Amino acid sequence: MTQRREAVVVTDSFGDWTPITVHLTGEISARDRTAPYKGSMFAAYPGDIVFSKIDARSGAIGMLPAEIGKAVVTPEFPVFTADPARLDGEFVKLVLRTGGFIEALRRKASGTSGRKRITPEAFQDLRIPLPPLPEQQAIVAAWRAALDKAASLEQEAAEAEAKAAEAFEAALGIVPPPPLPDRPVFVANFKDIERWSHDGILRSVLHIEDPAPKYAATPLASVGKVSYGLQKSPANRPTSHARPYLAVVNVQRWRLELNKIKMISVPDEDMPKYRLEYGDVLLCEGNSPDLVGRGAIWRDEIPDCVHQNHVLRVRLDQTKALPEFVLSVINSSYGQAYFRSKAKRTTNLASINSKEVGGFPLPLPTVPEQQDMIDKLFAGQAAAQQKREDAANARGQAWADFESAVYAAEDADDAADLIAAAS
Repeated sequence: MTQRREAVVVTDSFGDWTPITVHLTGEISARDRTAPYKGSMFAAYPGDIVFSKIDARSGAIGMLPAEIGKAVVTPEFPVFTADPARLDGEFVKLVLRTGGFIEALRRKASGTSGRKRITPEAFQDLRIPLPPLPEQQAIVAAWRAALDKAASLEQEAAEAEAKAAEAFEAALGIVPPPPLPDRPVFVANFKDIERWSHDGILRSVLHIEDPAPKYAATPLASVGKVSYGLQKSPANRPTSHARPYLAVVNVQRWRLELNKIKMISVPDEDMPKYRLEYGDVLLCEGNSPDLVGRGAIWRDEIPDCVHQNHVLRVRLDQTKALPEFVLSVINSSYGQAYFRSKAKRTTNLASINSKEVGGFPLPLPTVPEQQDMIDKLFAGQAAAQQKREDAANARGQAWADFESAVYAAEDADDAADLIAAAS
């Protein structure tokens, strides 16, 4: 490899040159900057290797992608070109991401603690395994084939999940609502506006109604109680009655993120009102459109846990409606259309209140029918998840096979030894 030292001279703007940044993942992207750099600037072109002198040892080294035709960098980002007769571009790009190479870079760093750098000379001193060009290309081809297999598994997972959702909705006798036309601006009579919701008003103006479900719909409030949680205030800062509580960030779609749980003060006499119980359905009130109605089911993961006021709790009469069934209907296209139409919007914010949640028209088969439907839905989702795990394993194995083919070593330490120059 040789260093490219092509100077770039601009005046008031970069013109057709693109300033770039090199991420720790090895990806290179355009930098959000308009004013030219002070001092020297140098050119980089697609296929060139660019690294950060300071952060290369943490992974900030990569190949300039084709979509950035003309890049400009400061002297802190050396640029190198590979000899195409000896190095396949994709091969060297991948070698730069291997653990052994990154470890060798760390060994080459010099300077004071915290500001150690990789110099161009130190970079060129590094050694890499260099199979013949056809063998490099064969190794890359095998890696790409393995990634294609992983991508195929992920596609199969998406299709299996979609098929399970369609079967669930078909069993309920519901079909996806017709798509709304793209009308960013339109006229509506104020008297006809039920909620400040773009979707809701447009559906009303165009007289679009959701298809009737196969089963008679009943308001969600008739089979469960919808309740707000506690609002944070200086008065309930965690003291002698500190309790764990769920915030919006803890309630994801179909799952709870419980790694970080905050505390709030709740006196003993108020705990019966706010304590979460096994099977409670938790729904996000909103804030952004994608958060409206996002929900999960509480399984007594944390004793004496309560919930924030922006997380709505639905406590069901489980002799009439199963939590898994209710959440599955809410997550269906039918349920999401309802929540979108009822959400109150202001600029980029959206929310739904307890009255609208309680008014959700829930198709209500018998409990045994509900159980049968969710069993089939979950079986399809489990099959999809297994394919995703297989895809992730295939990607991991593809990388392991690549490193093994390149270094022919048993572990990362051997690989580092193979490519490190004299320490």
